Amino acid sequence: MSDSNDSLAAEKTLLAEANQKPLLSRWGIFAKLSGPGWLQGAITLGGGSLAGSLYVGVIGGNQMLWLQPLMMIFGVLMLSVIGYVTLSTGEKPFRAINKHINPVLGWGWLIAAMLANLVWAMPQFSLGTAAIQQNFGILEGDSGKYICALLLFVIGVVVVWSYDSGNNGVKIFEIILKVMVAIVVLSFFGVVIVMAGELKWGEIFAGFIPNLSLITEPAAKYQAFIADSSNPEYWKGVILESQRDRMVAAAATAVGINMTFLLPYSMLRKGWGREHRGLASFDLSLGLFLPFFLATTCVVIASAHQFHGDFNKGLLDPSLANEATKDLEGAFNKNLDAFKASGGEAASIEPNEADKKIAAMLIKRDAFQLADSLEELTGKKALSQTVFGIGVLGMAISTIIILMLINGFAVTEMLGAEIGGMKHKIGSILPGITGALGFLFLWGDADAKFWLAVPTSVFGMVLLPIAYITFFLMINSRSLMGDAMPQGNKRIVLNIAMLVALAAATVGAGWSVWSKVQWVGVAAVGVFFLAAVVAHFLRSGRSTEN
Repeated sequence: MSDSNDSLAAEKTLLAEANQKPLLSRWGIFAKLSGPGWLQGAITLGGGSLAGSLYVGVIGGNQMLWLQPLMMIFGVLMLSVIGYVTLSTGEKPFRAINKHINPVLGWGWLIAAMLANLVWAMPQFSLGTAAIQQNFGILEGDSGKYICALLLFVIGVVVVWSYDSGNNGVKIFEIILKVMVAIVVLSFFGVVIVMAGELKWGEIFAGFIPNLSLITEPAAKYQAFIADSSNPEYWKGVILESQRDRMVAAAATAVGINMTFLLPYSMLRKGWGREHRGLASFDLSLGLFLPFFLATTCVVIASAHQFHGDFNKGLLDPSLANEATKDLEGAFNKNLDAFKASGGEAASIEPNEADKKIAAMLIKRDAFQLADSLEELTGKKALSQTVFGIGVLGMAISTIIILMLINGFAVTEMLGAEIGGMKHKIGSILPGITGALGFLFLWGDADAKFWLAVPTSVFGMVLLPIAYITFFLMINSRSLMGDAMPQGNKRIVLNIAMLVALAAATVGAGWSVWSKVQWVGVAAVGVFFLAAVVAHFLRSGRSTEN
């Protein structure tokens, strides 16, 4: 304990000195002391970010490069707010929300984070196993799946429990996460370097300028094909729906509900306080935004170059079929069948050449199909699969580790236990257990996957804007913030920025919930808000009586 206190005291002294130094020197010191932001980077660079970035490239090409970075800026803003509140007050957020804001919001936040941890660990085990078997070509077959799942589980437990071993464990843990995030970023950066000579850099740089026309018009590369199709209105509607889905999904999921739970507790675990508030904002920029920006941008660029406005020629001409064609046929035929049915049973539409090309273009690709497509650039399939596989496996392992870490914090808060104790350790391994067993026995079943993924996704998406509202109320709560509450113009600008971020998350969450469960989701949101209102008045009544 003494070593830990001495280390923290030295860190505070270093921060005090840093504030007197020029900007670049200060950033250098901040970079050495960074930590919790890298944990955020490790969880956001998971299977969801990979799949989302891949399809952003497929459907919107370089025209959508601005989307994910902008949404992440909003997310970093809200995370900075909860970080500022936590470091200013020293209170654990779950207890602070229950005491100063609303217990329904506090418990909803905790439960949503735990559900996200337990369910979203499953696709990470699936992604990691697929990387080992498909990209690296080892431990193949059904028996190999069990070995891969066990291997991923053991790695997760060993790394997370090292975090619980004390101050040195935290440092080792953070070093491991920084290395893993760096591997992910460098792997995808390498993919772009491989294709650099063929890229249209002018279009890429232009793609970072927000382009809201994609809400009302299909991306430019589809225009000619739509005009030549036998039902332009149908294809325009399908493409617009996909583009809008990508935009609102990015708004709702750039920062997950469980990420908002992780940040404040990881800061408190390191002993951070008011002196660390400047470091905390820098830490999120360095450890979360920069890796997310680099990795997702590289994936979007690679996907856009290989797939946007293009298609597998073997789908239209069997003589040109290759190994990848077979994997795409199912999705291609599904797109064509939907098009044929668009004319109604009495007037089924027969697709022309342009219809077939669009149907082939709109197929969702996965990481392994992108890696296969790079063979033409590298000249070696093994090289492209290995480079991409390293990044994919790094994503899966780092996300599994962080999901386990978050769950440990959530269980200790739920049970009122101490961080580092046995209850914390048990709580931390639960996502590893559900992730491994769920992947092996449930995730491959479409029905089971639906009943697990949809409720969790809906609950998490609904709770994200509600969590943002909670953070907004917290930083404006005089009873909680005291003299640390922002004042004057700073407070006005901060509140306006928070409201913009809240609006983006609300639109994204609302669209996503409506598209998945419609009125059931609306009813669930209504019940949750009603419970929060009742809790507010009950709390107000007790305060008046006291």
